[in-house]
Order: sequence, then C-alpha cells, then structure tokens
Amino acid sequence: MTDKLIVGNLEVVELPELTISELEVRVDTGAKTSSLHVDNIVKCKLDGKRAVQFDIHPDIHNVSKIVSCKAEIHDIRRIKSSNGTSEQRYVIKTPMVIGGLTFDIEITLTDRSDMSYLMLLGREALGSRFLVDPSQVFLCSDK
Repeated sequence: MTDKLIVGNLEVVELPELTISELEVRVDTGAKTSSLHVDNIVKCKLDGKRAVQFDIHPDIHNVSKIVSCKAEIHDIRRIKSSNGTSEQRYVIKTPMVIGGLTFDIEITLTDRSDMSYLMLLGREALGSRFLVDPSQVFLCSDK
C-alpha cells in the first residue's frame, strides 16, 4: 500500500492566499511548473518586497467575475510552453489545498486564455505526494 493520494487528470483546488476556491485544474505531468491564467500583471511592492498585482477570472464560465490579487515575486523564469515558444514569466509561491492537504507550490503567471483550464498543476507541485490516474477526474473533490 502507498500513502500517496491518487488524483485524476482534472481536480479542484483552493488557493487561499489568492482567495480562490473551487478552481478546476488540469493535472499535467508533462509540465514541470504549475501555471495560472492571469490578466493585467503589474509590478508593485508588497511589504517593501518586489511583487506583482494581477487579475484572475476564477470561474471560466463567468468572465465578469474578477479577483484582484497581489503576491510577492518568488522568481522570474524563462518557460517553454507546450507550443514550443519561450517566454519570461513571474513565479509566485502560494499555498494550495487539494484533497485535504495544504502545501506551498510555485506557479508561473501567464496568458492561458486560449486554453480550456485556467490552471495547470505541474509535476513539481505533485511532487512525491500524489499518483496520477489519467483515466479519472475529480478524485480529490466532491465534484
């Protein structure tokens, strides 16, 4: 037996510091780092530290709902997307809740408006805590 939680290819997560709950994410073991669709990224200061301010539309079916967030910049990285293009992205570190577990993950901020899901959950976030069953969905939620 394993003590790892099994996740499906779609799950629901919470990002409490960003005041985001019930966010449907695509589990993507091909992606190293998790990524989140955001709009209007602006550099700013948060408690005297480098930060970014951005908007999230947490409900993909209701784009009029906007959540404005601020987060400290954890890093800036050059990321190669699935279509082969490379871009520089801000990286934030924030707690995520999934399947009753809460832990910090790194998330790159980008434009995913042409994608079906607002967030990809990459393999660094999955770490050694999870096993993925790609034939299933919402194994860690009530959905």
